Amino acid sequence: MTEKLLFTGKTHNKGGRDGFTRSSDGELDLRLSQPHPAAERLFGAAWSACFIGAIEVAAGQRKIKLPVDPEIDTEIDLNADGGSYFLRARLNVSLPGIERDVAEELIHAAHEICPYSKATRGNIDVSTNLI
Repeated sequence: MTEKLLFTGKTHNKGGRDGFTRSSDGELDLRLSQPHPAAERLFGAAWSACFIGAIEVAAGQRKIKLPVDPEIDTEIDLNADGGSYFLRARLNVSLPGIERDVAEELIHAAHEICPYSKATRGNIDVSTNLI
């Protein structure tokens, strides 16, 4: 397999009360006065955006036309246990107009395709739910 770079996302972050994050293309420009919960919100937004793309890829591979655009409500929990920190995630996916068994197949396939899902596999507790 020949690796091909598709995109590099570049951001600059500053901590503290006047903290922020900005992407090099200016599309992302957010004030982040506290590192948490901003980090969990940004991670959830990035993961769910990627997951939507993975659902679209999975649907295309199966020649399934999505009647409406997928929607995802993502919840990222920051947890502590004995001085150690860890994440837990829930991706609550809405695929209206798709039969439940087909929608669940697409979600499972997307979880195998999505780079964020791959990066977190085995590292955090993740549940994907059809709502």
